[in-house]
Amino acid sequence: MDIRYISAVLFVKDMAISRRFYEDIFKQRVDTDFGKNVGYTSGLALWEIGVAHEIIFAREYSDPVPLGRKNFEVYFESDDIEAAWQELQDTGVDVIQPLYEQPWSQRTMRITDPDGHIVEIGEPMPLAVKRLAAEGLDKDKINAKTMMPTPVIEQILREGQD
Repeated sequence: MDIRYISAVLFVKDMAISRRFYEDIFKQRVDTDFGKNVGYTSGLALWEIGVAHEIIFAREYSDPVPLGRKNFEVYFESDDIEAAWQELQDTGVDVIQPLYEQPWSQRTMRITDPDGHIVEIGEPMPLAVKRLAAEGLDKDKINAKTMMPTPVIEQILREGQD
């Protein structure tokens, strides 16, 4: 059996509002647009809940379960996490966790989309490794902080010297 992961699909109440959120803030580029179902080149997709419910359950959606129940997270990365944080604050999004350094030393933030789905934005781990090295930590201390294998840390630091 050959099964491959292709996409995560978020059910949304208002496609226009959700599209503006993901396309304007997260610069998602449309790959397929079926009106009530939109797929992005990143693999993320949006599906209007009423249409999805009718197709999946063969009956009208009656709002039995609220969307965005804080049990699913969409993850994005930014090479300039501080600038991303400043830009997000200017959009008026609902911040549930401001820019924060995780226990593994990656800086992240979390917001909610218009339907309450959790959206995390983090710095790529190679940038976190380089940041820690720039702060004077050696590879063993970076390993202890990030829990990343030392050979991976060494490779990231070598790539930074090229």
